[in-house]
Amino acid sequence: MDVLVTGAAGYVGSVVSEQLLAGGHRVIALDNLGQGHRAALGPEVDFIQVDLCDAPRLDDIFSGRNIDAVMHLAALSIVPHSVSNPEEYFQTNVIGGLNLLNSMLKNNVTRLVFSSSASVYGIPESIPVTEDSPQIPIHPYGECKVMFERILKWYGEAYGLNSISLRYFNAAGATSLHGEHHQPETHLIPNVLKVPLGKVDHVTIFANDYETEDGTCVRDYVHVIDIADAHLKALNAIAGAGTKAYNLGSGTGYSNLQVVRMVEQVSGVSVPVVFESRRAGDPPVLVASSDLAGKELGWVPQYGLEEIVQSAWQWQSKFLDGYSD
Repeated sequence: MDVLVTGAAGYVGSVVSEQLLAGGHRVIALDNLGQGHRAALGPEVDFIQVDLCDAPRLDDIFSGRNIDAVMHLAALSIVPHSVSNPEEYFQTNVIGGLNLLNSMLKNNVTRLVFSSSASVYGIPESIPVTEDSPQIPIHPYGECKVMFERILKWYGEAYGLNSISLRYFNAAGATSLHGEHHQPETHLIPNVLKVPLGKVDHVTIFANDYETEDGTCVRDYVHVIDIADAHLKALNAIAGAGTKAYNLGSGTGYSNLQVVRMVEQVSGVSVPVVFESRRAGDPPVLVASSDLAGKELGWVPQYGLEEIVQSAWQWQSKFLDGYSD
């Protein structure tokens, strides 16, 4: 297939593009490079630097190429920034997404895999989280994801758009080619790895007074390779799918301190921890049930926390400063 990938130069987008190419697909890679890195994409892709808010340019891209399906991963994704600047987030994540859908339909492209998020659930009422759990987002980033999923439902009913939304939890890990390089870095594992890499002398963890085994938050980590695999499985299942959504999680939670200990085990370096006060809106435990994805997509995560941390450690040790651009 000829697959258009938005946000292709980002963390998950680059791995999705890598796996598409390995599967024999052709990739049209779109990114505005606001958060992504051109160096994360090889010469095999058809790269176009474009912002999804540029509707006329999107129309030109779709009309000038034979596109079979779209994987939509482009988004602003820094939660605190979404709280302080919701206008930018709704403009980019919702209006930009609408521009994409409208360009698709003008050119008879009716298959979309959407990179959604566990943030649609807010603070879950019960664990594990299922696809039927209430969607009560607690910040604009999560609200954007909910809004776009609802738009997909109505576009499906009105225009025959087939879409699969993948609500993944904490993407982590790396391939040999692609890993995490965010500015600022907000994810726990790459921040903990900065200590054995000699970039910082401690890691900050927000609170150790939660009602969990060691007092720190518990999260569900999914290897980015597994997430990319889910995107490809969704692509294969999307014809005639209507509108569907699936959780992507391991079903197993690890506390912040367990992650720190795993980094110490993998790197062989002790990691000092400094605790700060709780952050507003952090649920004590966030773990997903992925039974539906297993049943309907045949998706089962293949990698656990040790493999996740090992792959991230190898990539960051090789690319000490991330991507060159």
